[in-house]
Amino acid sequence: MATFLIRLDDSELQALREAAEAQGRSMNDLAREGLRAVTTGAAREEKVRSLTRRVMSEHAGLLKRLGEA
Repeated sequence: MATFLIRLDDSELQALREAAEAQGRSMNDLAREGLRAVTTGAAREEKVRSLTRRVMSEHAGLLKRLGEA
């Protein structure tokens, strides 16, 4: 496992510390969970965009007719 240094301002560090204490987890675990949420969410959003473009392209005629109805 690699090591990564992150710089937090005082309020970010305090919020992370409080959340970790409230959940009974380490600050490291919470930070890693946050990174996973962001990266997984971004990948999912791109997949949805890609599939939407594909559907719009494949069904352009139908979508046009529906828009005219």
